Amino acid sequence: MFELKFLTRRMVWNFAVCLLIMAGVVLPLPAFASPAQNQQAAQGRVAQQAVGVIKAISGNTITLKPDAGADVSAAVSDATRIVRVAPGQTDLKNAAPLKLGDLQTGDRILVRGNLSGDGKSIVASGVIAMKRSDVDAKQQRDRDDWQKRGIGGIVSGVDVAAKTITLSLAGTAGGNTVTIHVPKEAVLRRYAPDSVQFDDAKPSTLEEIKPGDQVRARGARSADGSEFAAEEIVSGAFRNIAGLVTLVDKANDTVTVNDLITKKSVLVKVTPQSQVVKLTPPIAQGIAARAKGAQQGTSASGGGAAGSGKAPTNQNAGSGPAGSGSDVANAGAARQRGAQADLQQVVNRMPKADLADFQKGDAVMIVSTEGTASGGATAILLLGGVEPILAASPAGSQSMTLSPWSIGGGGGDAGEPNQ
Repeated sequence: MFELKFLTRRMVWNFAVCLLIMAGVVLPLPAFASPAQNQQAAQGRVAQQAVGVIKAISGNTITLKPDAGADVSAAVSDATRIVRVAPGQTDLKNAAPLKLGDLQTGDRILVRGNLSGDGKSIVASGVIAMKRSDVDAKQQRDRDDWQKRGIGGIVSGVDVAAKTITLSLAGTAGGNTVTIHVPKEAVLRRYAPDSVQFDDAKPSTLEEIKPGDQVRARGARSADGSEFAAEEIVSGAFRNIAGLVTLVDKANDTVTVNDLITKKSVLVKVTPQSQVVKLTPPIAQGIAARAKGAQQGTSASGGGAAGSGKAPTNQNAGSGPAGSGSDVANAGAARQRGAQADLQQVVNRMPKADLADFQKGDAVMIVSTEGTASGGATAILLLGGVEPILAASPAGSQSMTLSPWSIGGGGGDAGEPNQ
Protein backbone atom coordinates (compact mmCIF):
# COMPACT_ATOMS: atom_id res chain seq x y z
CA MET A 1 0.00 0.00 0.00
CA PHE A 2 1.29 3.37 -0.94
CA GLU A 3 2.41 5.06 2.28
CA LEU A 4 1.97 8.72 1.58
CA LYS A 5 0.18 9.74 4.72
CA PHE A 6 0.08 13.39 5.65
CA LEU A 7 1.19 12.45 9.12
CA THR A 8 2.83 9.06 9.22
CA ARG A 9 3.88 7.59 12.53
CA ARG A 10 7.43 8.69 11.88
CA MET A 11 6.38 12.23 10.97
CA VAL A 12 4.15 12.51 14.04
CA TRP A 13 7.00 11.34 16.23
CA ASN A 14 9.60 13.57 14.56
CA PHE A 15 7.26 16.54 14.87
CA ALA A 16 6.72 15.85 18.56
CA VAL A 17 10.46 15.48 19.16
CA CYS A 18 11.14 18.71 17.26
CA LEU A 19 8.60 20.51 19.43
CA LEU A 20 10.32 19.19 22.54
CA ILE A 21 13.70 20.34 21.27
CA MET A 22 12.42 23.77 20.19
CA ALA A 23 10.80 24.19 23.58
CA GLY A 24 14.12 23.40 25.24
CA VAL A 25 12.74 20.19 26.69
CA VAL A 26 15.31 17.44 27.11
CA LEU A 27 15.65 14.58 29.51
CA PRO A 28 17.33 16.21 32.52
CA LEU A 29 20.65 14.55 33.22
CA PRO A 30 20.26 14.62 37.04
CA ALA A 31 17.00 12.66 36.75
CA PHE A 32 17.95 10.32 33.93
CA ALA A 33 21.66 9.77 34.01
CA SER A 34 24.15 8.05 36.26
CA PRO A 35 26.79 10.05 38.17
CA ALA A 36 29.36 9.04 35.55
CA GLN A 37 27.14 10.37 32.79
CA ASN A 38 26.62 13.60 34.72
CA GLN A 39 30.39 13.97 34.93
CA GLN A 40 30.65 13.43 31.17
CA ALA A 41 28.00 16.09 30.61
CA ALA A 42 29.88 18.50 32.83
CA GLN A 43 32.90 17.97 30.59
CA GLY A 44 30.85 19.08 27.58
CA ARG A 45 29.63 15.72 26.36
CA VAL A 46 25.93 14.93 26.12
CA ALA A 47 24.09 11.65 26.38
CA GLN A 48 23.53 9.85 23.08
CA GLN A 49 20.20 8.66 21.82
CA ALA A 50 18.45 6.29 19.46
CA VAL A 51 15.01 6.78 17.92
CA GLY A 52 12.77 4.26 16.25
CA VAL A 53 10.09 1.59 16.58
CA ILE A 54 10.12 -1.21 19.14
CA LYS A 55 10.73 -4.41 17.21
CA ALA A 56 10.83 -6.81 20.16
CA ILE A 57 11.05 -6.90 23.95
CA SER A 58 12.81 -9.72 25.77
CA GLY A 59 13.30 -9.43 29.50
CA ASN A 60 14.95 -6.08 30.17
CA THR A 61 16.15 -5.65 26.59
CA ILE A 62 14.34 -3.70 23.89
CA THR A 63 15.22 -4.32 20.25
CA LEU A 64 14.79 -1.01 18.48
CA LYS A 65 14.34 -0.64 14.72
CA PRO A 66 15.75 2.84 14.00
CA ASP A 67 14.44 5.00 11.18
CA ALA A 68 17.77 4.34 9.44
CA GLY A 69 20.45 1.74 9.98
CA ALA A 70 20.70 -1.56 11.82
CA ASP A 71 18.74 -2.63 14.89
CA VAL A 72 19.80 -1.28 18.27
CA SER A 73 19.61 -3.24 21.51
CA ALA A 74 18.56 -1.05 24.48
CA ALA A 75 19.24 -2.33 27.99
CA VAL A 76 16.66 -1.06 30.50
CA SER A 77 17.27 -1.20 34.24
CA ASP A 78 15.16 -0.40 37.31
CA ALA A 79 16.82 3.04 37.36
CA THR A 80 15.72 3.84 33.80
CA ARG A 81 12.97 6.44 33.75
CA ILE A 82 10.27 5.70 31.16
CA VAL A 83 7.61 8.28 30.32
CA ARG A 84 4.75 8.48 27.86
CA VAL A 85 4.05 11.57 25.73
CA ALA A 86 1.10 12.27 23.47
CA PRO A 87 1.59 13.24 19.82
CA GLY A 88 2.10 17.00 19.66
CA GLN A 89 2.93 17.32 23.35
CA THR A 90 5.44 20.17 23.73
CA ASP A 91 6.90 19.44 27.16
CA LEU A 92 7.30 16.69 29.70
CA LYS A 93 5.27 18.31 32.47
CA ASN A 94 2.30 16.07 31.76
CA ALA A 95 4.32 13.03 30.71
CA ALA A 96 2.95 9.93 32.40
CA PRO A 97 5.35 7.43 33.97
CA LEU A 98 5.43 3.98 32.42
CA LYS A 99 6.88 0.61 33.26
CA LEU A 100 8.79 -1.54 30.83
CA GLY A 101 5.83 -3.91 30.77
CA ASP A 102 3.63 -1.11 29.43
CA LEU A 103 5.66 -0.89 26.22
CA GLN A 104 4.65 -2.92 23.17
CA THR A 105 6.00 -3.70 19.74
CA GLY A 106 5.11 -0.94 17.33
CA ASP A 107 5.48 1.84 19.92
CA ARG A 108 7.91 4.60 18.99
CA ILE A 109 10.56 5.48 21.55
CA LEU A 110 13.50 7.78 22.04
CA VAL A 111 16.20 6.17 24.16
CA ARG A 112 18.91 8.23 25.82
CA GLY A 113 22.01 6.78 27.39
CA ASN A 114 25.44 5.38 26.61
CA LEU A 115 25.61 4.21 23.00
CA SER A 116 28.25 1.63 22.18
CA GLY A 117 31.03 2.46 19.77
CA ASP A 118 29.53 0.29 17.03
CA GLY A 119 26.11 1.88 17.55
CA LYS A 120 24.44 -1.49 18.06
CA SER A 121 23.57 -1.20 21.74
CA ILE A 122 22.69 1.45 24.29
CA VAL A 123 22.43 1.40 28.08
CA ALA A 124 19.23 3.34 28.62
CA SER A 125 19.12 6.12 31.18
CA GLY A 126 15.76 7.40 29.98
CA VAL A 127 13.04 6.47 27.50
CA ILE A 128 10.37 8.72 25.98
CA ALA A 129 7.60 6.59 24.51
CA MET A 130 4.81 7.41 22.11
CA LYS A 131 2.25 4.62 22.11
CA ARG A 132 1.21 3.27 18.76
CA SER A 133 -2.44 3.59 19.75
CA ASP A 134 -1.92 7.31 20.45
CA VAL A 135 -0.24 7.79 17.07
CA ASP A 136 -3.03 5.90 15.30
CA ALA A 137 -5.66 8.06 17.00
CA LYS A 138 -3.73 11.23 16.10
CA GLN A 139 -3.42 10.10 12.49
CA GLN A 140 -7.14 9.45 12.30
CA ARG A 141 -7.94 12.88 13.74
CA ASP A 142 -5.59 14.49 11.23
CA ARG A 143 -7.09 12.53 8.33
CA ASP A 144 -10.55 13.58 9.42
CA ASP A 145 -9.45 17.19 9.68
CA TRP A 146 -7.75 17.14 6.27
CA GLN A 147 -10.94 15.68 4.86
CA LYS A 148 -13.12 18.27 6.54
CA ARG A 149 -10.95 21.34 6.01
CA GLY A 150 -8.70 20.42 3.12
CA ILE A 151 -8.62 21.22 -0.58
CA GLY A 152 -6.36 20.08 -3.38
CA GLY A 153 -5.63 20.85 -6.98
CA ILE A 154 -3.23 22.18 -9.59
CA VAL A 155 -1.39 25.46 -9.12
CA SER A 156 -2.25 27.93 -11.85
CA GLY A 157 -0.46 30.92 -10.34
CA VAL A 158 1.69 32.08 -7.42
CA ASP A 159 2.04 35.67 -6.18
CA VAL A 160 4.94 35.68 -3.74
CA ALA A 161 4.54 39.37 -2.87
CA ALA A 162 0.85 38.95 -2.05
CA LYS A 163 1.51 35.54 -0.44
CA THR A 164 -1.21 33.83 -2.46
CA ILE A 165 -1.60 30.70 -4.57
CA THR A 166 -4.24 30.34 -7.26
CA LEU A 167 -5.44 26.76 -7.28
CA SER A 168 -7.45 24.98 -9.96
CA LEU A 169 -9.41 22.53 -7.90
CA ALA A 170 -9.03 18.79 -8.37
CA GLY A 171 -11.81 17.11 -10.31
CA THR A 172 -13.22 20.25 -11.92
CA ALA A 173 -13.61 20.64 -15.64
CA GLY A 174 -14.46 24.31 -15.95
CA GLY A 175 -11.96 26.67 -14.40
CA ASN A 176 -13.11 26.48 -10.77
CA THR A 177 -10.33 28.19 -8.80
CA VAL A 178 -9.59 29.21 -5.23
CA THR A 179 -7.16 31.83 -3.95
CA ILE A 180 -5.09 30.39 -1.10
CA HIS A 181 -3.71 32.95 1.35
CA VAL A 182 -0.44 31.86 2.95
CA PRO A 183 0.25 33.61 6.27
CA LYS A 184 3.76 33.61 7.68
CA GLU A 185 2.83 31.07 10.36
CA ALA A 186 1.60 28.52 7.80
CA VAL A 187 3.59 25.26 7.63
CA LEU A 188 4.85 24.45 4.12
CA ARG A 189 6.37 21.14 3.05
CA ARG A 190 7.45 19.84 -0.34
CA TYR A 191 7.95 16.34 -1.67
CA ALA A 192 11.40 15.26 -2.84
CA PRO A 193 11.62 14.83 -6.65
CA ASP A 194 12.65 11.18 -6.37
CA SER A 195 10.64 9.95 -3.38
CA VAL A 196 7.05 8.81 -2.83
CA GLN A 197 7.37 9.10 0.96
CA PHE A 198 5.98 12.01 2.92
CA ASP A 199 8.72 11.28 5.46
CA ASP A 200 11.13 12.68 2.86
CA ALA A 201 9.15 15.90 2.41
CA LYS A 202 11.22 18.93 3.35
CA PRO A 203 10.32 22.29 4.89
CA SER A 204 9.52 24.56 1.99
CA THR A 205 8.78 28.15 0.99
CA LEU A 206 6.18 29.81 -1.18
CA GLU A 207 8.90 30.59 -3.74
CA GLU A 208 9.35 26.88 -4.42
CA ILE A 209 5.74 26.38 -5.54
CA LYS A 210 5.33 26.77 -9.31
CA PRO A 211 2.40 26.66 -11.78
CA GLY A 212 1.61 23.05 -12.63
CA ASP A 213 2.52 21.76 -9.16
CA GLN A 214 -0.04 19.87 -7.13
CA VAL A 215 -0.96 21.33 -3.76
CA ARG A 216 -2.90 20.14 -0.74
CA ALA A 217 -3.87 22.76 1.82
CA ARG A 218 -5.60 22.58 5.16
CA GLY A 219 -7.30 25.57 6.73
CA ALA A 220 -10.47 27.67 6.55
CA ARG A 221 -12.47 28.36 3.41
CA SER A 222 -14.47 31.54 2.89
CA ALA A 223 -18.26 31.47 2.83
CA ASP A 224 -18.42 31.80 -0.96
CA GLY A 225 -15.64 29.24 -1.46
CA SER A 226 -13.40 31.54 -3.50
CA GLU A 227 -10.70 32.07 -0.86
CA PHE A 228 -8.85 29.85 1.55
CA ALA A 229 -6.74 30.71 4.59
CA ALA A 230 -4.04 28.03 4.82
CA GLU A 231 -2.62 26.62 8.01
CA GLU A 232 -0.63 23.86 6.33
CA ILE A 233 0.42 23.27 2.72
CA VAL A 234 2.01 20.28 1.05
CA SER A 235 3.24 20.72 -2.52
CA GLY A 236 4.99 18.66 -5.13
CA ALA A 237 5.67 18.28 -8.82
CA PHE A 238 4.06 15.05 -10.00
CA ARG A 239 3.41 13.45 -13.35
CA ASN A 240 0.19 11.90 -14.61
CA ILE A 241 0.83 9.28 -17.28
CA ALA A 242 -1.73 7.30 -19.26
CA GLY A 243 -0.78 4.80 -21.92
CA LEU A 244 0.00 1.23 -22.90
CA VAL A 245 2.56 -0.98 -21.23
CA THR A 246 5.38 -1.92 -23.59
CA LEU A 247 7.58 -3.77 -21.10
CA VAL A 248 7.32 -5.18 -17.58
CA ASP A 249 10.69 -5.86 -15.97
CA LYS A 250 9.95 -7.79 -12.78
CA ALA A 251 13.63 -8.32 -12.01
CA ASN A 252 14.26 -4.57 -11.79
CA ASP A 253 10.74 -3.61 -10.64
CA THR A 254 10.14 -1.27 -13.56
CA VAL A 255 7.42 -0.77 -16.14
CA THR A 256 7.82 1.00 -19.49
CA VAL A 257 4.76 2.83 -20.80
CA ASN A 258 4.08 4.56 -24.10
CA ASP A 259 2.45 7.84 -22.98
CA LEU A 260 -0.70 8.60 -25.00
CA ILE A 261 -0.15 12.35 -24.72
CA THR A 262 3.59 12.76 -25.38
CA LYS A 263 3.87 9.62 -27.56
CA LYS A 264 7.12 8.88 -25.75
CA SER A 265 8.24 5.87 -23.72
CA VAL A 266 8.46 6.42 -19.97
CA LEU A 267 10.38 4.16 -17.60
CA VAL A 268 8.79 4.07 -14.14
CA LYS A 269 10.20 2.41 -11.03
CA VAL A 270 7.77 0.51 -8.80
CA THR A 271 8.77 0.34 -5.13
CA PRO A 272 7.22 -1.34 -2.07
CA GLN A 273 5.75 2.08 -1.22
CA SER A 274 4.02 2.38 -4.61
CA GLN A 275 0.28 1.78 -4.65
CA VAL A 276 -0.44 -0.87 -7.29
CA VAL A 277 -4.11 -1.45 -8.12
CA LYS A 278 -6.03 -3.14 -10.93
CA LEU A 279 -9.68 -2.30 -11.56
CA THR A 280 -12.21 -5.02 -12.35
CA PRO A 281 -14.00 -4.67 -15.72
CA PRO A 282 -17.44 -3.80 -14.20
CA ILE A 283 -15.97 -1.02 -12.06
CA ALA A 284 -13.90 0.40 -14.93
CA GLN A 285 -16.91 0.33 -17.27
CA GLY A 286 -19.08 2.15 -14.73
CA ILE A 287 -16.53 4.95 -14.32
CA ALA A 288 -16.04 5.10 -18.09
CA ALA A 289 -19.77 5.61 -18.60
CA ARG A 290 -19.72 8.66 -16.33
CA ALA A 291 -16.62 10.03 -18.03
CA LYS A 292 -18.20 9.56 -21.45
CA GLY A 293 -21.37 11.31 -20.29
CA ALA A 294 -19.27 14.20 -19.04
CA GLN A 295 -17.56 14.58 -22.42
CA GLN A 296 -20.87 14.49 -24.26
CA GLY A 297 -22.26 17.18 -21.96
CA THR A 298 -19.24 19.39 -22.51
CA SER A 299 -19.36 18.87 -26.28
CA ALA A 300 -23.06 19.73 -26.39
CA SER A 301 -22.32 23.07 -24.75
CA GLY A 302 -20.00 24.07 -27.56
CA GLY A 303 -16.93 24.04 -25.31
CA GLY A 304 -13.54 22.42 -25.62
CA ALA A 305 -12.76 18.82 -24.96
CA ALA A 306 -12.75 17.64 -21.42
CA GLY A 307 -9.37 17.86 -19.86
CA SER A 308 -8.16 20.70 -22.09
CA GLY A 309 -7.66 22.91 -19.05
CA LYS A 310 -10.01 25.55 -20.51
CA ALA A 311 -13.45 26.46 -19.37
CA PRO A 312 -16.15 25.38 -21.83
CA THR A 313 -17.36 28.27 -23.97
CA ASN A 314 -21.06 28.98 -23.88
CA GLN A 315 -21.63 29.63 -27.57
CA ASN A 316 -25.20 28.37 -27.50
CA ALA A 317 -26.37 30.41 -24.54
CA GLY A 318 -29.55 32.25 -25.38
CA SER A 319 -29.81 30.69 -28.83
CA GLY A 320 -32.02 27.76 -27.98
CA PRO A 321 -34.19 26.23 -25.30
CA ALA A 322 -33.23 26.80 -21.69
CA GLY A 323 -30.48 24.43 -20.63
CA SER A 324 -28.89 24.06 -24.06
CA GLY A 325 -25.86 26.18 -23.12
CA SER A 326 -24.39 26.78 -19.71
CA ASP A 327 -26.72 24.32 -18.00
CA VAL A 328 -25.42 21.51 -20.19
CA ALA A 329 -21.83 22.59 -19.60
CA ASN A 330 -22.38 22.62 -15.86
CA ALA A 331 -23.98 19.19 -16.00
CA GLY A 332 -21.01 17.86 -17.98
CA ALA A 333 -18.57 19.33 -15.49
CA ALA A 334 -20.52 17.80 -12.62
CA ARG A 335 -20.44 14.38 -14.28
CA GLN A 336 -16.70 14.76 -14.88
CA ARG A 337 -16.15 15.56 -11.21
CA GLY A 338 -18.30 12.61 -10.27
CA ALA A 339 -16.38 10.24 -12.54
CA GLN A 340 -13.05 11.40 -11.20
CA ALA A 341 -14.25 11.22 -7.60
CA ASP A 342 -15.59 7.71 -8.24
CA LEU A 343 -12.27 6.62 -9.70
CA GLN A 344 -10.26 8.05 -6.81
CA GLN A 345 -12.54 6.53 -4.18
CA VAL A 346 -12.46 3.14 -5.89
CA VAL A 347 -8.66 3.23 -6.05
CA ASN A 348 -8.49 3.91 -2.33
CA ARG A 349 -10.71 0.89 -1.59
CA MET A 350 -9.19 -1.64 -3.97
CA PRO A 351 -6.83 -4.36 -2.69
CA LYS A 352 -3.20 -4.11 -3.67
CA ALA A 353 -2.11 -5.78 -6.88
CA ASP A 354 1.39 -6.76 -7.96
CA LEU A 355 3.65 -5.83 -10.86
CA ALA A 356 3.33 -9.46 -11.97
CA ASP A 357 -0.37 -8.77 -12.65
CA PHE A 358 0.58 -6.49 -15.57
CA GLN A 359 1.71 -7.44 -19.04
CA LYS A 360 2.59 -5.89 -22.39
CA GLY A 361 -0.41 -4.17 -24.00
CA ASP A 362 -2.23 -3.35 -20.75
CA ALA A 363 -3.62 0.16 -20.43
CA VAL A 364 -2.50 1.94 -17.29
CA MET A 365 -2.76 5.27 -15.52
CA ILE A 366 0.20 6.29 -13.39
CA VAL A 367 0.90 9.03 -10.89
CA SER A 368 4.65 9.33 -10.42
CA THR A 369 7.27 11.55 -8.93
CA GLU A 370 8.72 14.23 -11.14
CA GLY A 371 11.93 12.26 -11.28
CA THR A 372 15.53 13.35 -11.53
CA ALA A 373 17.96 13.46 -14.42
CA SER A 374 19.74 10.40 -13.07
CA GLY A 375 17.03 8.49 -11.27
CA GLY A 376 13.93 8.69 -13.45
CA ALA A 377 10.35 8.58 -12.15
CA THR A 378 9.02 6.48 -9.29
CA ALA A 379 5.40 5.28 -9.24
CA ILE A 380 3.17 6.65 -6.54
CA LEU A 381 0.15 4.94 -8.05
CA LEU A 382 0.06 2.34 -10.82
CA LEU A 383 -3.52 1.69 -11.90
CA GLY A 384 -4.45 -1.05 -14.34
CA GLY A 385 -7.70 -2.24 -15.88
CA VAL A 386 -8.40 1.25 -17.24
CA GLU A 387 -9.00 0.36 -20.90
CA PRO A 388 -12.70 1.40 -20.81
CA ILE A 389 -11.82 4.67 -19.06
CA LEU A 390 -9.18 5.68 -21.61
CA ALA A 391 -11.46 4.64 -24.47
CA ALA A 392 -14.19 6.92 -23.07
CA SER A 393 -11.75 9.73 -22.35
CA PRO A 394 -8.91 9.65 -24.91
CA ALA A 395 -7.19 12.57 -23.15
CA GLY A 396 -7.36 10.44 -20.04
CA SER A 397 -4.14 11.59 -18.45
CA GLN A 398 -5.49 15.15 -18.56
CA SER A 399 -9.21 14.86 -17.94
CA MET A 400 -9.08 11.91 -15.54
CA THR A 401 -5.97 12.72 -13.55
CA LEU A 402 -5.47 11.08 -10.19
CA SER A 403 -4.15 12.72 -7.07
CA PRO A 404 -0.88 11.71 -5.43
CA TRP A 405 -2.50 12.23 -2.02
CA SER A 406 -4.20 8.85 -2.23
CA ILE A 407 -3.78 7.61 1.32
CA GLY A 408 -3.14 10.51 3.63
CA GLY A 409 -6.17 12.69 3.02
CA GLY A 410 -8.45 13.94 0.34
CA GLY A 411 -8.89 16.73 -2.07
CA GLY A 412 -12.45 17.26 -3.20
CA ASP A 413 -13.42 20.53 -4.80
CA ALA A 414 -16.05 21.16 -2.17
CA GLY A 415 -13.72 20.94 0.77
CA GLU A 416 -14.71 17.34 1.38
CA PRO A 417 -11.62 15.46 0.21
CA ASN A 418 -11.85 11.86 -0.77
CA GLN A 419 -8.46 11.25 -2.32
